[in-house]
Amino acid sequence: MLAEPSRMRVLAAVALGANTESAIVAASGLSTKDAMVALRRLQDHGVITADAEGLLVAYEQIRKLSQETGTAPRPQSDGHEPEAVLHPFVQGKRLIRVPAQPSRRRVVLEHVVANSFEPGVDYDERTVNDRLREWCEGGEVDHVAIRRYLIDMGILSRGNGIYRVKTSPPPEPGAAERFVKALGLG
Repeated sequence: MLAEPSRMRVLAAVALGANTESAIVAASGLSTKDAMVALRRLQDHGVITADAEGLLVAYEQIRKLSQETGTAPRPQSDGHEPEAVLHPFVQGKRLIRVPAQPSRRRVVLEHVVANSFEPGVDYDERTVNDRLREWCEGGEVDHVAIRRYLIDMGILSRGNGIYRVKTSPPPEPGAAERFVKALGLG
């Protein structure tokens, strides 16, 4: 019900204080017809109600409807899920080509590393080359270029001829975690 953009705009307008039909039209930026159709639909579901002071959001009804669905809404796909990114570039354990877009390139290269190397293990250059060469057989990609990308993108580290999978540092604590820790509770 709330996936329709016009309904969301009407709901937002009422939540922000538009309590008459004309105020909703002005606040939502919708045509009168579109705003009224959306308003009627929201009223039919009890999400927007009216009292002596005008229209208002029935937040408890929204909670109830949300619980009845049993699941949270799924976010829209932006095409950057690993499977969607990998498909045109990786087939089985073969790297066909490297994406030009850096964010997609990172996903593909992290997949190669996750399926070729263990975190915390030291690898010599020959081993790294052999494992990357397996990925590059039959594709348009050179294992040396892939190794360079992995170093440049910070996915692998290199020092004294030894390569390691870089582990990401733990995330910085948010304001809530810092507050709890400052109180001595965490």
